[in-house]
Amino acid sequence: MSYNRSNIGSGSRNVGRNTFEFGRTYVVMPKGTHQATIVWLHAIGETGSSWTQFLESLPIPNIKWICPTAPTRPITLFGGHHSTAWFNVEGLSENATDDVDGLDASATHIVNMLSNEHDDSKFQSPMSISFDKYLLAY
Repeated sequence: MSYNRSNIGSGSRNVGRNTFEFGRTYVVMPKGTHQATIVWLHAIGETGSSWTQFLESLPIPNIKWICPTAPTRPITLFGGHHSTAWFNVEGLSENATDDVDGLDASATHIVNMLSNEHDDSKFQSPMSISFDKYLLAY
């Protein structure tokens, strides 16, 4: 397999009173010339490594896949049981409260991870990330 275990952007983020530690980031390197990067966000209960074997098998040789792992946090929908998730899920109804702090912490984590991205695509400096070469998939 051509994925790397990486600590790109790993670390804790303060969310209100809570501190959540983001997990390991896995990277599937392109088999050909690197032309774009896709950040693949896993579903609730999974990890960044959950998708690496599948992503490596895709016939897309010029894509670099970055697969971060969400922090483990209590999930209201699961009765407070802990699970990996990018934000708390209170319910499935349209009226459920959004976890804005959790979303913000995850978005900040992804932006920080991308601003530390070094590769041969001649991406611009961290303050001017060339977003036409990135895709966020969830």
